[in-house]
Amino acid sequence: MPGGGFTKLPGGKVVVALSLPSPVGDGSTVRVLVHAANRARALTRLRNLGLRAVYLRGNTHPPTPDEITAVLHHPDGLLWRTVPESHTELWRPIRALLPQSRAWGAPRGAS
Repeated sequence: MPGGGFTKLPGGKVVVALSLPSPVGDGSTVRVLVHAANRARALTRLRNLGLRAVYLRGNTHPPTPDEITAVLHHPDGLLWRTVPESHTELWRPIRALLPQSRAWGAPRGAS
C-alpha cells in the first residue's frame, strides 16, 4: 500500500502509519495511525474494523515523531486525519471515520 510505514519503539511495540482512500468516497486520502504489539497485530486491528485489503509493503512513509506522539497519547491507539495534513486539523479517533453500521468499502446500501 503506498504511503505506509512503521516505527519500532524502544519497548518493542510498533506504530504503523498508512495512507488509505477515504471511506466517504470523495476521492480524498486519510492517514491512519495504529499502535500495536507488532506489525501483524496492527494490520489485524484494522482488518477487524472492516479494512480487509490493508497491507504494509515496505517502509516508504514511516510515522513522523508528531504522529507517534499523537497515537501514543490516545487511549484507543487508532487515529486518523485527512491528507494532505493541514496544521489546523486535529487527529481524530477511528470511531469518527468508520460508522458502526457499515464496514469500510461496503456499498452504501449494505450493512
